[in-house]
Amino acid sequence: MDGLNKIKEFKASDDVIADLKKVGVIKKLDEGDTLIQEHSFIRSIPIILKGSIRVYQTDDDYREMLLYYLKEGDTCIMSFMAGLYNVTSKLKAVAHKESEVLMVPVEKAGVLMKNHPQWTEYVFRVYHQRFEELLEVVNAVAFKKMDERLLEFIKKRIEVSGDKTIQITHEELANELGTARVVVSRLLKQMESEGLVELGRNRITLL
Repeated sequence: MDGLNKIKEFKASDDVIADLKKVGVIKKLDEGDTLIQEHSFIRSIPIILKGSIRVYQTDDDYREMLLYYLKEGDTCIMSFMAGLYNVTSKLKAVAHKESEVLMVPVEKAGVLMKNHPQWTEYVFRVYHQRFEELLEVVNAVAFKKMDERLLEFIKKRIEVSGDKTIQITHEELANELGTARVVVSRLLKQMESEGLVELGRNRITLL
């Protein structure tokens, strides 16, 4: 569970790490595995130890809207709140790549907050971070053109993967951004002609 040692709030206290290891259960995910299902009750809060998780929301037509990625040391604050108030999840979380997650039972979260101020600090920091990311999504949808959103999305995927080339279809890109495939294909061709990206079969390289 080396991922816990890298969380800055936990570095000053071995006790909180020890308690997390005591109550948590490790779950391993392959790429594409579902961590959190929409409309399901949350019984455990995930802390990402390794890999990355894609969090998104779907509408009634099953179109997806990417909200943010969870990386090593992150937790899904939305699932934390849903579990705390015993309501169903409004989001879906899927492994972006092979991942390892520590599942902390919801009923232990309150105990951890009482016993470890470091845990409370961690939760509030992640809450603030997720809030800012959701504001970025709202700002992008409301005020930015699709070409700007597309380029930002590619940059974010590259940041998460650590590789200048990402493997993704135009259809998947369209689903992530909540638009049509033909729009994505047209914009990618335009970006390629401007020397911003290089396109291949289900592959995009940022130049």
